[in-house]
Order: sequence, then C-alpha cells, then structure tokens
Amino acid sequence: MRGDQRLYTFHPRIVAVMSGGMGLSLIAVFGVIWFRLSEDSRDTFSWFQRLTLLAFFGAILWILYRMTTLRVSAYPDHLRVRNVFKSYTLPWDSVTALRFRPGDAWLQLFDADGNRLGILAVQAAEGARASRAAKELAAVARDQGAGPRRTP
Repeated sequence: MRGDQRLYTFHPRIVAVMSGGMGLSLIAVFGVIWFRLSEDSRDTFSWFQRLTLLAFFGAILWILYRMTTLRVSAYPDHLRVRNVFKSYTLPWDSVTALRFRPGDAWLQLFDADGNRLGILAVQAAEGARASRAAKELAAVARDQGAGPRRTP
C-alpha cells in the first residue's frame, strides 16, 4: 500500500495491561512450580510431555501477546486492524460503516460486501476513551472517502 504515514492509531490500555500481567504471572507461577519440584519429580516427565507443556504454554503466551498488541491504524489509503487471531488491511473504498452502539462489546466495521468485522482494539471496557476513539476513527474514515456506496 502506498500510504505509510499513519493518520490515526488506537490500542486498548486495559486489555494490554491485563494480558501483559497475566502473561508475566503465568511465567512466574509455572517457573516457581517447575523449579520447586524435586529433580526426581521433574525426571518423571518424558520429553514428549515436556514439549507438550511448552507448546501449550507457548500458545497461551502467544494469545496473550496478541491481546496486548491489539490496534487499529488509519493510513491515507487504507485501514489496518490487528485482532487476536488475524490482521486485516482494508482500502478505504471497501469500508462502508463503523458502528459502536451502546451495549456493543467492540467497534463493528462493515465492508462493501456486507461483511462485519469486529475491531477488538476499540472495546467497551475502555469506556469513554473507546467512544472517543470510535468517533475519531469514523471522522478519519469519512475524510478518507469511506462510507456507503451510492449507485447512480
């Protein structure tokens, strides 16, 4: 995409702090548990069991990492959304609406094909900060040409 100058970025603070704290807590708790086990107890774990535990632990930490890095960024020619499991890049002409109604868990984006995409970075847990972010992002979207398509 050609527009590398960021016009607007938002990321949630509450989710980042909570996820980061949970990740650090998991590392500390499991580290203490593992090293408090006697060597005989640790030796009862096979290599397969150890790898399975590490893979499971790594998957949880990866999800927590992705949660700490949720964000939405607006550029002159596109919108970039980073959610937990997937990131999206949408040109402005494919964005038809952004909605953040009372009771919604997070900002909803509607594209030209009628698909709905949740923007997890802007979520109700942030309170007034999220409401401001939704309004600011909607203003940027309008300025960049996003909105409903009118047929001639």
